[in-house]
Amino acid sequence: MLTAYKTQVLMVKARAYFQLLKFRLSLTVAFSSAIGYMLGVHELSWSRALLVMLGGLLVTGSANIINQVHERELDKLMTRTAKRPLPTGVLSPAEAWVFCVLLGVTGLALLWYYFNPLTAGLSLLSLILYGFIYTPLKTISPICVAVGAIPGGLPPLIGWVAATGYIGVEAWVLFGIQFMWQFPHFWAIAWVADDDYKRAGFKMLPSPGNRDLRTAFQIMTYTLLLIPLSLLPLEFNIAGRVSALVAVVAGILFLLLTVQLMRTQSRKAALRIMFASFLYLPIVQIALVLDKI
Repeated sequence: MLTAYKTQVLMVKARAYFQLLKFRLSLTVAFSSAIGYMLGVHELSWSRALLVMLGGLLVTGSANIINQVHERELDKLMTRTAKRPLPTGVLSPAEAWVFCVLLGVTGLALLWYYFNPLTAGLSLLSLILYGFIYTPLKTISPICVAVGAIPGGLPPLIGWVAATGYIGVEAWVLFGIQFMWQFPHFWAIAWVADDDYKRAGFKMLPSPGNRDLRTAFQIMTYTLLLIPLSLLPLEFNIAGRVSALVAVVAGILFLLLTVQLMRTQSRKAALRIMFASFLYLPIVQIALVLDKI
């Protein structure tokens, strides 16, 4: 009976650690690092692309844990986060910090050893920006979204650096696309989760922080800017015309959803933009890789 109890406790702990990692989010970020690597390398090695993903997954997981430790009391106030491991007490902050350091150090060491110090250094910068600057800014100013867009946009650049060892104009192009994508993505989420965010004191929507035409217009503007940005990979010979066509079509469809939000200013329209943002980035990035191959 005692052994069965201990096994159950261990399973609960293991599940909690996995939740702390935010695996799906971390995997999405790591995937864009692998995209950057595959676009930068001359001869594709799937094993090394997976190593980039693993390193990115571990470092991103570490950054996510810093975020959750810092916001554990605020998470209790929000419906969507109240059952996370730290607000419920399944894991203590000390346990979370140990897991955070273990993941971060392992991920950075992997990127340094198998690739280059610049890759590891940029990954550390991303972790610091997300965990220690963006996270506390969320309750201070809407500028947090712009700050958070920097570590959010870095993964494909980091992947390119892992492949090439330097930050070239191509790396900045990949960064720019993902950086600009962050704004409609995060603002759509903030629109949908506005009630929850207000309970926690998060200031995620652009100033003055209302779900109105002004905010919808800004979402539309940043989405519009994605279209010319998505043509730069063709201009700089990162990929060809097929991926450029895919990116333009995806960008126009994405833009039409933001126009609908301007018309209705409804939660339903914002929800569509949120889901579209999850589709837009991988579609464009996969098109770039397939076009190059």
